[in-house]
Amino acid sequence: MVGNIPKIDKFDIEILSILRTEVRTSVLEISERIGLSATPVSRRIRRPEEQGIITRYAALIDEAKLGYEVSVFVSVKLDKQVDDSLAAFEAAIQDFSEVVDFWLMTGNRDYVLRVATRSLADFESFLVGRLTRVRGVASIESSIP
Repeated sequence: MVGNIPKIDKFDIEILSILRTEVRTSVLEISERIGLSATPVSRRIRRPEEQGIITRYAALIDEAKLGYEVSVFVSVKLDKQVDDSLAAFEAAIQDFSEVVDFWLMTGNRDYVLRVATRSLADFESFLVGRLTRVRGVASIESSIP
């Protein structure tokens, strides 16, 4: 490892590429696809897990198939950009099942949220009835992709 950057080779890159898009691929299948036996593939997967390069495994959900047809990006500006305000906002939105992703941003807005609802009416209800009532929210902008 040079500095804090781990040394990786073409096999590591191939393994990470497969895991990024096909998380449930078995070690045996990966080994067959890249031309290494299962034992070194297993070691090559364990190493980035231990180094924190692979941070977690997740399933991607097709929200529309569950009835959540509306996906909206919501930009939120808080009235204060101090640690306590940021933490309070994040704690509040953790309880909103409609918020499926959120990111702390730099620039004009403090957060971008991705909100999934069954309909535009449900989104409006969430926006007016819940999000605008979170303490410290100064302004909101919504964008529907």
